Amino acid sequence: MTRTTSPIRSIGLTALMALATLAQADEATIRKTLAERMPNLPPIDEVSRTPMGGLWEVRLGTDVLYTDDGGNFLIEGSLFDTKTRTDITKARIDKLTAIDFASLPLKDAMVQKQGTGARKLVVFADPNCGYCKRLERDLLKVKDVTIYTFLYPVLGPDSTAKTKDIWCSKDAQKTWRAWMIDGVTPPKSAGECDTAAIDRNSAMGRKYRVQGTPAIVFEDGSRSPGAMPSNLIEKRLADLQKKG
Repeated sequence: MTRTTSPIRSIGLTALMALATLAQADEATIRKTLAERMPNLPPIDEVSRTPMGGLWEVRLGTDVLYTDDGGNFLIEGSLFDTKTRTDITKARIDKLTAIDFASLPLKDAMVQKQGTGARKLVVFADPNCGYCKRLERDLLKVKDVTIYTFLYPVLGPDSTAKTKDIWCSKDAQKTWRAWMIDGVTPPKSAGECDTAAIDRNSAMGRKYRVQGTPAIVFEDGSRSPGAMPSNLIEKRLADLQKKG
């Protein structure tokens, strides 16, 4: 028995193919136009349609810009969906910057267990960062959590020196909190000390584009830049527990 293709089905397939070809053409046009007109623009990793007609997302690493069908205009800013009241740009960047928590080299971090330590979070911190000190005080109030702190000196030579003194002390975590909370200057490191972990932390921070401290990473891979009040940290941890 010979089957014939429905004319309507054939038209539908043709239309889909035409749309796909048009989308490819628009993407190629956008890439070509932006490359020619903005040679200093970082390499474009991805060009994709947004929910808004005629607007395209241009992804540069974990940065997101927007443009029209021809690449004639470039927009930097947030795209909001007024119907759902969601920040589409933020949701996209959150997804792009998510970190696989299980893959983090926790052996290179200082560890603080509070209560049962059942919940976990990671902090990238610089010893001379005022907001990091504020966060450290707030973290004292969070119960049943294990905090992994990656020393991440980004504020200059003194930060690097203090980081080494802390890491090379007899009890790095204790020395860290004494400095961050009580202002007790870390003792100068003496003798040989393996500081390769600090170099690895710096490389990891660059890889994940941790551009400031503190930076918090939760178990689901989501990130929160800057100091975060203890009540909001507690809420995020509780929400993750509910999701299981």
